[in-house]
Amino acid sequence: MEQFDNVSVVCKANVYFDGKVVSHTVVFADGSKKTLGLIYPGSLTFNTGAPEKMEIIAGACRAKIAGEAEWTDYPTGTFFKVPGNSSFDIEITDGIAEYICSFE
Repeated sequence: MEQFDNVSVVCKANVYFDGKVVSHTVVFADGSKKTLGLIYPGSLTFNTGAPEKMEIIAGACRAKIAGEAEWTDYPTGTFFKVPGNSSFDIEITDGIAEYICSFE
């Protein structure tokens, strides 16, 4: 996906983990939301409220969803889903990972 058309963008950035994660919220005509962001190198834990789909659009990461025993690698062009009211660990070891997070 290269662009979203006919959307509104929240100008104020979402900044987490002392600036290691920065995103912007995109609001679609139907009211649904996604965030577009960057994750800088490090190991982080995210908590979810709603179910999420994390698409890696550039770079790479590895992730482990709560309850899973193993880490899984996610290169550019892949995604993983996380249940609502859950969490996931994510690690970026090289470069920056760019993502689209869809709230399902």
